[in-house]
Order: sequence, then structure tokens, then C-alpha cells
Amino acid sequence: MICINTVSIGSLNASLVHPREVFKPAILANAASIILAHNHPSGETEPSKDDIEITKRVKEAGNLLGIELLDHVIISDSDWKSIKD
Repeated sequence: MICINTVSIGSLNASLVHPREVFKPAILANAASIILAHNHPSGETEPSKDDIEITKRVKEAGNLLGIELLDHVIISDSDWKSIKD
């Protein structure tokens, strides 16, 4: 791991994320790949429709940039879930 970066701090039930904000620090760090992670304050770790959509968008953008999205992990107080799984 070469870098940890906070891209967005959302509200109780939403966070705005755009691939350009995700990849800017990865490009500046000369990263070959990234892992996304975010929390679900509700404690539910199942990915939402929005989680799946942003994962697809970031993966597509990464493919164009040559920076692989390895996984997107959802974290709660007591559990975690890999979207890749």
C-alpha cells in the first residue's frame, strides 16, 4: 500500500463520489491498482444499487487509465463485505 486517501465524507445515507476524485490521488501516487472502501452506518453490509453503480463506473474509468480496481469493500461496525465476491 502506498497511499490512503479520503475522497468523500457523506451524510447519514448518501455520499457523492466521482471517478475523477477517486483516481486523482492514485495517478499522483503512480498507483497500479486501487481498493475502494466505505462504511454503512446502518450496519448492513449488502451493497446498494448506488454502490454497485459507482463500482462499475470506477472500474470502467480505471480500465481507461490503466489503474485496476481490485475490490470495493463495505464496512460496518461489526462486519464487512467485498463487492468483488
